[in-house]
Amino acid sequence: MLRTHDAGTLRASDAGSTVTLAGWVARRRDHGGVVFVDLRDASGYVQVVVREEEAHALRNEFCVLVTGEVRQRPAGNENPELPTGAIEVAATELRVLSSSAPLPFPIETDQAASDDVRYKYRYLDLRRQGPARILRLRSEVNRIARGVMARNGFTEVETPDLTRSTPEGARDFVVPVRLQPGKWYALPQSPQLFKQLLMIGGLERYYQIARCFRDEDFRADRQPEFTQLDFEMSFVGRDDVLAVVEDVVRALWAELAAYEVGEIPRMTYREAMDRFGSDKPDLRFGIELTELTSFFADTPFRVFQAPYVGAVVMPGGGSQPRRAFDAWQDWARSRGYRGLAYVTIAEDGTLGGPVAKNVSDAERAGLVEAVGAAPGDCVFFAAGPRRSSQELLGAARNEIAKRLELIEPGSWSFLFVVDFPMFEETEDGDWTFMHHPFTSPTPEWREGFADDRANALSDAYDLVVNGNELASGSVRIADPDLQERVFETLGMSREEARERFGFFLEAFAYGPPPHAGAALGWDRLTALLAGVDSIREVIAFPKTGAGYDPLTGAPTPISDAQRKEAGIDAVAEEPALPGQEKDPAAPHASQARPGTLQRGHGPTDPTA
Repeated sequence: MLRTHDAGTLRASDAGSTVTLAGWVARRRDHGGVVFVDLRDASGYVQVVVREEEAHALRNEFCVLVTGEVRQRPAGNENPELPTGAIEVAATELRVLSSSAPLPFPIETDQAASDDVRYKYRYLDLRRQGPARILRLRSEVNRIARGVMARNGFTEVETPDLTRSTPEGARDFVVPVRLQPGKWYALPQSPQLFKQLLMIGGLERYYQIARCFRDEDFRADRQPEFTQLDFEMSFVGRDDVLAVVEDVVRALWAELAAYEVGEIPRMTYREAMDRFGSDKPDLRFGIELTELTSFFADTPFRVFQAPYVGAVVMPGGGSQPRRAFDAWQDWARSRGYRGLAYVTIAEDGTLGGPVAKNVSDAERAGLVEAVGAAPGDCVFFAAGPRRSSQELLGAARNEIAKRLELIEPGSWSFLFVVDFPMFEETEDGDWTFMHHPFTSPTPEWREGFADDRANALSDAYDLVVNGNELASGSVRIADPDLQERVFETLGMSREEARERFGFFLEAFAYGPPPHAGAALGWDRLTALLAGVDSIREVIAFPKTGAGYDPLTGAPTPISDAQRKEAGIDAVAEEPALPGQEKDPAAPHASQARPGTLQRGHGPTDPTA
């Protein structure tokens, strides 16, 4: 070892000892004849006193080796904000291990550089205490979770990263096979099929901290590669799986957030949508939706002559100026809706706004009571198909809480959402799976799901924390006949099912056990514990929302020789992705991929 101590571990009890330290120059302060250097390593900071002639060449982020004596700081010069603030090291020898070029952004500052710059120089960003702390926290998350899984009798198993393409709700990333031209591997969207095969193999309790890959549409807080704590259990039902999820989150929040997670309540998907307009409701505040479909059953207002009419109340929102209501319309349109109808309630109970002019006298008279509003409030409405209307009101509910600051900082809300729809209708009128095609119907829908796809329920479940989907799972289909009926309901012939899942379905001929499992989104979970908004902050080397890597410039074209060797025909270059056009050295390469699948509520997406 080059050093005898870590810089951040020195204390007053070390005074009088000689130490050798190694780290980076975080700051330097010249005081006429002597220079004070804040030396930083992974453990923290310590002040080093260096003679001016020895410190002449030192600059920020030089990597240095220092030998010196630990001594008490003079009275009045202590720094109570540092663990090492009672002492300093008087350098007797200083050696520059390596110098630093001028920095692209200041490291020792609370004002971070832009994300594009930070991620391009991520290795410098990680020298900052915040990003470094988060990566160490993530390591603790892994350690604690592994301990919980070991106590529950799970075996950690790695599943393949090179496999075949199977439909799981998103597009695959594909890899050409040099030795078999024209054939491709796919990177796994999740270990779904393999973990079920492990149950058929008799392992009974499997888990892994798994890397997953999805070629999805661009979104700011989504990563093409992500991590989940994935597990599967044999001879169990829903309650057994949820008990393991509870064990994991209780251990993590107790140790890393000093918060005791109690018994986690459960709510059906239907109740969550009806009350909160979301299948991942944030329960840290109490605003709920009100259904008004019956109330407006005979309305003359054509907009409300719809299969669903609902409302959400903004307390005190009636006093907003007209420009604020115009901004609400822009907010709704930015989410793909036409707008957000509203009514204001004056202090004398008079209704205002466009909706009030179009409804009947009886509807105006009973509206305030029907929605539970009060003078001074504002009522927002949505009308149309049930699901999309509720989703608009649910988003408005969250926005209201944000604008009114209704969420107490540091508060937590845990909820299991259960009994999801088994199928959902696509835009072209077909049906697709909502979770994945291996999800079992609930016992009461085992026989009749094919006859009533719109109402059939699956034995699927999510863990929701502070309005974020943190885990997703289901009881799996273990009956080959039932699996074949599900495929038929999805419009998949026996031949097509065999072509896509032949190896998997063949295994079901050899005594599969009842089994169930779940996966926790590891990036989002860590972000919540770290108190950051974006999952990029908990990933060592993240990509932008467009899937571009600012550090390496990936994705990049490959050479003609590489194309020839891999058996790939040359293709035309695509336009640069957003963010890449800023760096001419990082062009975008076309990416071969299979045809788009119907999008479903696939295995846990931690960036959702």
